[in-house]
Amino acid sequence: MNFQPSLLDDGSLFALSQIFPGEGRTLLSNDAWVEMHRDWVRGSDRLFERLIETVPWKAERRRMYERTLDVPRLVSFYGADETLPDPALDTIRRTLSRYYQPELGEPFCTVGLCLYRDGRDSVAWHGDRIGRSRTEDTMVAIVSLGTPRRFLLRPRGGGRSRQFELGRGDLFIMGGSCQRTWEHSVPKVARANGPRMSVQIRTMGVH
Repeated sequence: MNFQPSLLDDGSLFALSQIFPGEGRTLLSNDAWVEMHRDWVRGSDRLFERLIETVPWKAERRRMYERTLDVPRLVSFYGADETLPDPALDTIRRTLSRYYQPELGEPFCTVGLCLYRDGRDSVAWHGDRIGRSRTEDTMVAIVSLGTPRRFLLRPRGGGRSRQFELGRGDLFIMGGSCQRTWEHSVPKVARANGPRMSVQIRTMGVH
């Protein structure tokens, strides 16, 4: 796995840009919405390199289509009371809570990470509908690190998809009914210029 830092990354230390919740928000159908904040994490390439080394990445296998298959990405998960592998992740979680808790009504708690090593790694169409998000509105925040990849959204049950390019340090938030009424995926690509990491921050009881 070969990661090439961006030529535009000036080696800045970790910092988060100021954002205004609701700015850059796109309204979808059925009271779902998404929100994009480009380059929210400064020094994101350094954070990526640290997390590659410090996170205890796991290769999972799941039962699908009457077969047990390798999950095409590496994963790691931290509950609300677990120590995160880098203090920057705690800063990200606390900052998101400060910005969005007035609208959300609760803080962000858990942190999940996915590592897409190359273009063969992917995640199929799905919604985060395990737990309360099956019946309740919620928010899921995604911080993208490393090489940009396509992130797709489509209405649950089918329909025209929307495409977003999530890149180095971008913040992408799915809110409202998005997990119930829309699905998202990161498709395979014939060629990826390097690995990508997705950091997902969720509320308690949502996965």
